[in-house]
Amino acid sequence: MSKEVELFIPCFVDQLYPETAFNTVKLLERAGCKVVYNPKQTCCGQPAYNAGFWDEAKKVGRHFLNSFGEDRYIVSPSASCTGMIRNGYNDLFTNSIEHNKCRNMQRHIFEISDFLVNVLKKEYFGAELVGTAVYHDSCAALRECHIKEEPRKLLSHVGGLELVDMRDQDTCCGFGGTFAVKFEGISAAMAEQKVRNAQAAHADYIISTDASCLLHVQAYINKHQIPIKTLHLVDVLTSGWANI
Repeated sequence: MSKEVELFIPCFVDQLYPETAFNTVKLLERAGCKVVYNPKQTCCGQPAYNAGFWDEAKKVGRHFLNSFGEDRYIVSPSASCTGMIRNGYNDLFTNSIEHNKCRNMQRHIFEISDFLVNVLKKEYFGAELVGTAVYHDSCAALRECHIKEEPRKLLSHVGGLELVDMRDQDTCCGFGGTFAVKFEGISAAMAEQKVRNAQAAHADYIISTDASCLLHVQAYINKHQIPIKTLHLVDVLTSGWANI
């Protein structure tokens, strides 16, 4: 019997990495899930929340709460947005009319690697990707969702892929939303450090759970024409599938 899950696709993935969204569906279906997608869903409210516009964030968050059910798992290919709902919504909806609904959703929402490993208890999906990779622990995954070993367990089963450690792999990449705009020099230097650490590990790929981190790091890579590619975890786990 398949497990029915609701799919939450964040703005970053929807607008910039749509293929990752489609691969998320494929991955969940291969894991035995029936995927439900509500096209009326929008942003979780994180940009406004992080910028201090909590009233505006609450309006967006209220729409999110009305776009998903309370009794089914909600799965997302983003630790950042999952962390926003699990933690940021405490500031927005505690002791509000949406309090109980919010708490139910917070218990049911999962970043995809957390869901696959800890809920479905599945780690192997027949993926193949030849090369050497490093894994970047995004701030949200590590510190807000407490995800560290889950992506590594999944990547350890990818055929042809050698996962190696790099220096400061759990250090911020420098994106941080508007931080990258307000503090461009610091942000770029942090991306440079991340890429240099990957180069020192002789990596072909930098893999992460968050598209925002990957966009930031890939921009530095492209600007300096460095032979490394960033990949979302979901895209790696669906690599090498034939006729799917």
